Amino acid sequence: MTFLMHLSDVSEREWANAFQKALPNHKVVTRQDQYSPVEIKYLYVWKPEADAFDGLDHLEVIFSLGAGVDSIVKHPKLPRGVPVVRFVDDTLTQCMSDYVVANVTMHHRQATRYKREQAQRKWDQYYPERASTINVGIMGLGQLGKDAAQKLSMLGYNVAGWSRNPKCIAGIEEFSGTAKFDEFLSRTDILVCLLPLTPETQDILCMENFSKLRRGHLPGGPCIVNAARGGHQNEDDIVAALKGGTLAAASLDVFKVEPLPTSSELWALDNCYITPHIAAISGLEAGVRLVTSQINSYEQSGELKHLVDVERGY
Repeated sequence: MTFLMHLSDVSEREWANAFQKALPNHKVVTRQDQYSPVEIKYLYVWKPEADAFDGLDHLEVIFSLGAGVDSIVKHPKLPRGVPVVRFVDDTLTQCMSDYVVANVTMHHRQATRYKREQAQRKWDQYYPERASTINVGIMGLGQLGKDAAQKLSMLGYNVAGWSRNPKCIAGIEEFSGTAKFDEFLSRTDILVCLLPLTPETQDILCMENFSKLRRGHLPGGPCIVNAARGGHQNEDDIVAALKGGTLAAASLDVFKVEPLPTSSELWALDNCYITPHIAAISGLEAGVRLVTSQINSYEQSGELKHLVDVERGY
């Protein structure tokens, strides 16, 4: 039973060594090792290359290194009928919530305003309103969105969520389906994107939707936070919205092209907070523990958790 690491931008050898210790009865290989593609039973993948699935005729399970699986399910050579397993772990969830909470509170507490006044050496004692007056809207109520929503609610924010289907999360106002999307936007001061990337959510962060956010309540205007996928955002629209006042500020951790090109106008905007796709990471220890338990369960009972609906894309 051979387990192949196919990890772009990540050390395959480090992961392979850790998995070999956790799964001593399995052969664990990287793409640099000698192996026959037909012997591969399990694949651990991150950002699959064009030939990721070539020759893997006996592949039984695909494990994703990350919570996002769009690069896998969109792969033109993805073998049909092979289950795809998402990465779901408390450590990753906590890190994502840390990022969301930090950026929501930063915008609520008027970081851009005070950064500009600091540059001007201006002392203006404006006092931001309490959290309970701020409406936060989270797009995507999966594992990550649910946890972030609950943590923000505990801090006193008025939190609502929008998703494809109702989730019934205690204490969170929910909107579901396209019919409720505009209503969700119209009550939102700070918009957080934690959606899966699908054809329906491509470029959802766009000028048309920014213009529907609630205005006149959060000083300077509404703000956005995107820690999902770069494909969710129309970056030209974000630049225009930040320059023109449709948005007061934006926190962006993901981009359509990564690394973000130095030519991007986003770099120069003082109301755009850029981080290099670091909101949450699938840690080595947690990843090995999670996938090892999944393989053991699969070999003992045939059961797998956190399966992806390939047709839906998440």
